[in-house]
Amino acid sequence: MRVTAEPFSKLSYIGSEVVTVHKRRIVFAASAVALGLGLSACNGDDGESAAKESPAASASASAPASSEPSSESPTDDSGDGGGEAPAGDVTAPGTKLKTGDRAVLPFRYTSDKQGTIAVTVTAIEKGAESDMAAFGDKAKGMTPYFIKMKVENVGGTDLSYASLKLDGVLDGGAGTGVILMGDIPGKCDRETAPRDFTTKGATYETCSLAATKTAPVTGAEFDEGDTYSDSPVVWTN
Repeated sequence: MRVTAEPFSKLSYIGSEVVTVHKRRIVFAASAVALGLGLSACNGDDGESAAKESPAASASASAPASSEPSSESPTDDSGDGGGEAPAGDVTAPGTKLKTGDRAVLPFRYTSDKQGTIAVTVTAIEKGAESDMAAFGDKAKGMTPYFIKMKVENVGGTDLSYASLKLDGVLDGGAGTGVILMGDIPGKCDRETAPRDFTTKGATYETCSLAATKTAPVTGAEFDEGDTYSDSPVVWTN
């Protein structure tokens, strides 16, 4: 499930509802809920006002211009089926794991940033409703969950500054229906791979944020690329 940022003055039609797209937003549509923090401005002064609204998002909104990729996974339209499992010992699509287990996975960030990584989900921790305050009034009643993981460069390719996000899975196996863009500093810090994440054995730690108003989040899934989109690798507590 993905969110596409649209011009902020444009009205988006979702089912029978009409909503105005803002930089920090929650869109309710059927069972899907989208929350956005730290979206960069599309034009004019909107970016400045958004940064003032959300201090937690300022690092994302005001990141210095450079050749480094954004912390959000970019869209690649090369159409070559990125994410296909490479030859070798990778974890099979549909594998069920427990927290603490390691999965070896194909990974594609951009056409120039792809390889093989190992992911170990180290914890899935429940937060407090108050942790969601930075996401605004529409996040009231949502409980956050912090999916903490260790990522290892297995293939030895240059994956510096790449970013990985796992999705939350509810008790019973359903998705949360919520997309979160941002993190909760000090509790769930979403990190990009460091500059030296270019060699075999290099590691870093990061966290993916999930949230729900219904059943608890008890698992996390990797569903990147065509191979895993319909049959993700899932970790549960």
